[in-house]
Amino acid sequence: MLVFIAAQIHLARAPAAQVVQPAKRVAPIEVNVTLDPQVAQRPVSGRLFVYCSRRAEGEPRMGPNWFAPEPFFATDVQDWKPGETCTMDDRAAGFPDQLSKLPPGRYRVQAQLDHNLDTHHAAQGEGNYYSAVAHWTIGSGASEPLQLTLDRVVGPRKFQETVWLREIIIPSPLLSDFHHRPVRHLAAVVLPPSYDRQPQRRFPVIYSIPGFGGTHYDAMRNFPGGAPPAASGETEFIRVALSGDCKWGHHVFADSPTNGPRGTALVEELIPYLDAHFRTVAAPSGRFVTGHSSGGWSSLWLQVSQPDTFGGVWSTAPDPVDFRDWQQVNLYLDPPLSLYYDERGSARPIARRGVTPVLWYASFGKMDDVLGRGGQLRSFEAVFSPLGEDGLPRKLWDRRTGRIDPVVARAWSKYDIRQKLEREWSELGPKLRGKLHVFTGALDTFYLDGAVRKLADALKPLGSDAEIVVVPGKDHRDLLSPDLIHQMRRQMTETFRRAHPGG
Repeated sequence: MLVFIAAQIHLARAPAAQVVQPAKRVAPIEVNVTLDPQVAQRPVSGRLFVYCSRRAEGEPRMGPNWFAPEPFFATDVQDWKPGETCTMDDRAAGFPDQLSKLPPGRYRVQAQLDHNLDTHHAAQGEGNYYSAVAHWTIGSGASEPLQLTLDRVVGPRKFQETVWLREIIIPSPLLSDFHHRPVRHLAAVVLPPSYDRQPQRRFPVIYSIPGFGGTHYDAMRNFPGGAPPAASGETEFIRVALSGDCKWGHHVFADSPTNGPRGTALVEELIPYLDAHFRTVAAPSGRFVTGHSSGGWSSLWLQVSQPDTFGGVWSTAPDPVDFRDWQQVNLYLDPPLSLYYDERGSARPIARRGVTPVLWYASFGKMDDVLGRGGQLRSFEAVFSPLGEDGLPRKLWDRRTGRIDPVVARAWSKYDIRQKLEREWSELGPKLRGKLHVFTGALDTFYLDGAVRKLADALKPLGSDAEIVVVPGKDHRDLLSPDLIHQMRRQMTETFRRAHPGG
C-alpha cells in the first residue's frame, strides 16, 4: 500500500502565482544492469528482474513472497549481448507500481535474468544469471542510477541419492516433440525397508504430487532415510515423488495447448519406465495417487481422466474442482463477474487467515503479471486456456477491470472436474467406484473448500460413493495432520489387499 503525505503549503501574503509547490524528483529513478561477458558468452533472451527489499538479510531474488511481497520490476530482453547494459525505468512492468513510485528509503537490490525454460523458479533455474546484492538509498529528490552487473550463474541442483532414495531423469519423446527441445521427466523413487530384504516381493506404489512450487527434490527433505516403516495395519509402498514444475508454474499433469501432453507422457512414458526398473505391482490395483493443493487437483484429475491407470486417489485441499466456485467466483455467470470486485463493489479476496482476508485478486494478479510467467494465476491460464493469436494462453480476465471473458471461461470448462464427471458419468461411474477420496479444511486459506462442497453435492444424485470430507477448523496448511495421513495410508492398504488378498 502506498502512503501519501500531504505537504503543508503556506500561503502567507504571497499571490497565488507564488505558492510554493512540494518538492518533486527532477530525474527518473533508473537501474542499469550489465550482462558480464565473463559469464555470458553469447546473446541471450529472457526476462530481466530487479528485486528491492527492506529486509535485513536474504537474497531479494528469492521473492516475491505471496503474503509479504516487496517491490520488483521486470522487462523482456531479446538477444541481449554480453557487455551491454539494459536500463530499467518506468517502461518496465512494476509491482506494486512503477519504479519512479518506489517510496523513499534504504533498499537491498538484486537483479536476475531468467532464461531457463524448464522451471518457473527463476532463482533456481540452472544457467540463469544474477547480480550481487547492492544497497540503494532512495531520497525524496533525484537519486543516482543504480549500477548492477549480472556476474553470477545459478548452478545445477544436486539430488542426494541414497540406497533408499533414487532420482529418475529420463527423456520424454512426447514432450520433446511438442516443445521442439529436449524435455525430461523428473521424479524421485523412495524404496520401503523390505525392498532389499525381500527380493522376490513386488510393492504397490503411491504417486505423490506436490503443491505449487514443489518438485521431486522435496523427497530429500520428506524421506531422508527412505520410506518409513509401515504402521500397524498398513502395507509397505514404493513412493514416487513427482514434479509439476514447468515454465509456467505447475502443469498439474493435464494435457494442455501450452504445456503439452503432460498427463499422457506420465502414463505412457514415466510409469512404464518405473514399472520396468523397480519391483512394482504393475497394475491399476497397485497404483495410488495423492497430492496436496495444486497436487490435490492434479491427483484427482489423473484419477478421473485416467481411470484405468490408477486404483484410487486421495486428494487433499485441491485447487478448484468446480468452476462455479473458483475461490468464491462463479466463472460461468452471465453477465460475467469481475475477479477484482464482488457484486457490492468491494475488493474480492483470494486468501484468508482464519476468517480474515489477507490477499486480494487485483494485487495478486498484478504480481503474477509482472512475473510474466510462473505465478499461480498465470499457471492456471497456461493449463486451462486455449492459445491466442500471439501463441500465448488466452487471459481469463481483463487486467484493468477484472471482468471474466465468457469465451475463455467456457473453454476452461473442459478441465472442470465436476463437469467432466457429470458429462461422462455413465462411462466413468463404474470405473471410479471406491476410488475417489477428497479432503479439505473448512477454513481453507485459499477458499478452496467451496468448490469441494459443490462437487460433493453434484456427485450425490449420480449415485457416487466418493468420500468427500470437509474437516472443521482446518485450513490449507494444517489439514494434513498425522491422523489424516495414517487414515489415507490405511485406506490405500485396504484397497490394495481387497484386490490382492495374497499380499
